[in-house]
Amino acid sequence: MKKTYLTVALISTMCLSLTLPSCIGSFTLTNKLLSWNRQISDKFVNELVFFAFWILPVYEVSTLADLLVINSIEFWSGENPVASGKKIIDGNDGKYLVESDRKGYTIKSLNDGSTVRLDFKKEDKSWNLSIPGGESYKLFTYVDDTHVSLPTPDGSETVIEISEAGLYAYQNIVTASQFAMR
Repeated sequence: MKKTYLTVALISTMCLSLTLPSCIGSFTLTNKLLSWNRQISDKFVNELVFFAFWILPVYEVSTLADLLVINSIEFWSGENPVASGKKIIDGNDGKYLVESDRKGYTIKSLNDGSTVRLDFKKEDKSWNLSIPGGESYKLFTYVDDTHVSLPTPDGSETVIEISEAGLYAYQNIVTASQFAMR
């Protein structure tokens, strides 16, 4: 009887899990720990640190902290308390220092020293680009989970679906307006 009950409970749980939305957190603390370990230049030292962190349950503790505390904070508040940090990104035209904080990103070109700032404004759910000198531009605004409002070259805004088809439609709008300006 117990075996049948366990089987029914497992099947019911699996079926129910397919119908309910879930929130899988970003596991920022664990990912930062793994990224730090990957930056060690010598592969043998990297492997020793990796095994040491598994034996001295560093990875286990960071994963448990992410799972029970940090991801829960991220789910309920919408902000990850560990998400801030710095990273150097090697782009096609040079290297960039990206610093993240709770509100957005500061991107500095390591080639020419130019800086831009990307900020998320909760009040209107928009991402904005700020450049030195006080100029600010709205990049896009979330309308709902599947749509964003984007600026058009004529100064108005258009709502598109967050998909490949939506991006293609927006590209057509911008391209058409560029031809009209010529």
